[in-house]
Amino acid sequence: MKVHFIAIGGSAMHNLALALKIKGFDVSGSDDEIFEPSKTRLADAGLLPPVMGWFPDKITGDIDAVILGMHARNNNPELIRARKLGLKVFSYPEYLFEQTKEKIRAVVGGSHGKTTITSMVMHVLKTCGKKFDYMVGSQIEGFDTMVGLTNDASIAVFEGDEYLTSPIDLRPKFHLYKANIGLVTGIAWDHVNVFPTFEGYIDQFRIFAEGIESGGTLIYCTEDKVLCEMVESSSIKAKKIGYRTHSYHTQGEKWALETAYGTVALKIFGSHNMQNIAGAKEICIQLGVSELEFYDAISSFGGAAKRLQLLGKDKLVSYYLDFAHSPSKVLATMDAVRTQFPKHNFVAVLELHTFSSLSAGFLSNYNGTMNDADKAIVFFNPDAVRHKNLPELTADEVFKNFGRDDLVVLSDSEKIQNAIFQQYSSKTVVLLMSSGSFGGLNLPLLVAKSLSE
Repeated sequence: MKVHFIAIGGSAMHNLALALKIKGFDVSGSDDEIFEPSKTRLADAGLLPPVMGWFPDKITGDIDAVILGMHARNNNPELIRARKLGLKVFSYPEYLFEQTKEKIRAVVGGSHGKTTITSMVMHVLKTCGKKFDYMVGSQIEGFDTMVGLTNDASIAVFEGDEYLTSPIDLRPKFHLYKANIGLVTGIAWDHVNVFPTFEGYIDQFRIFAEGIESGGTLIYCTEDKVLCEMVESSSIKAKKIGYRTHSYHTQGEKWALETAYGTVALKIFGSHNMQNIAGAKEICIQLGVSELEFYDAISSFGGAAKRLQLLGKDKLVSYYLDFAHSPSKVLATMDAVRTQFPKHNFVAVLELHTFSSLSAGFLSNYNGTMNDADKAIVFFNPDAVRHKNLPELTADEVFKNFGRDDLVVLSDSEKIQNAIFQQYSSKTVVLLMSSGSFGGLNLPLLVAKSLSE
């Protein structure tokens, strides 16, 4: 099978390219810019384009499939050539479905927790020795790539992103996977640039739930009021299974599940993760894993990258990194850290990086989300605001919308670095929340350097 990627350097695209190369496909690709870690990973696999740019002569009649990346536009010269030759052109999610259409597809959707639940399911299935295909939005311990495709697995586990498929395909990605088992964690308004009303955003989950394949199952969190109202008002033909936060207890900084088989000690913490575990368990049961097998396996789950990931610690300070950026994610992550470290000095640092979070009209949704911290810092990069063609954002606008009189608002990368890596005189936990990089900071390197001084 010969496959060509237009815009091979993207996070999702390069992982799919690597997965197909591992599967034995003949893979090629182009891009106009490729950054790390995609660049090194493609080079190591022999897939890095020797020259950046678009080259129509790469598109030949013997190509079986062309896969189109997010930043490829309708006027891309390679896309124009592929269409002229009548080649099959797929978006990233379309091709994932194409590769798994004969398999049982479990798709995890929702405004929060979907990466973690997908990771939990993958960890359990691997621990139990089950073969499966997968796609997840984070690097997971024990998996070399974020995409895995095989010839012989009978099931596939996908993280279901509700964002648009591509600039030329305005359908949400998770609609295209045609789930047999669909899970929705909760619904909290996000992506206001493409879903300008909350009602329109909710509709995307309604379409997903109603589109579950015949004989399939919808798993949903009954602790989310908006989600429950959507489920009750929809024409969902799938079997419905509700879940809620798993019973647990804490002892110091250790968390454990309370089960019919006894106590199950965990490596992760936070009530939101106890809720995630409950959802993951329901998927695994549908995929043929017993409860006892699930509990045995989940006890060794250490978390996904950038999901309450411990970057480093010493006797005085601990640094955690989390992907939290939307209000609901920030609130859940803040609560988890405050509960885990009730007596520590708690410094919370949030970067506003997404289109929604940098939109002045959306900022009021963050009111109160950082109140659990002893010190709260919000950072935004004016260049990111301009790059997204948004109106200028001021520090005063940010300050007024978070509801804290002592909120620190910064917009300079040097100042945010100094604020994060200051001298702490008492036991402190620093929580770094962002879907970006705080203006280009190499956080793992800076944490290691700070702790060694």
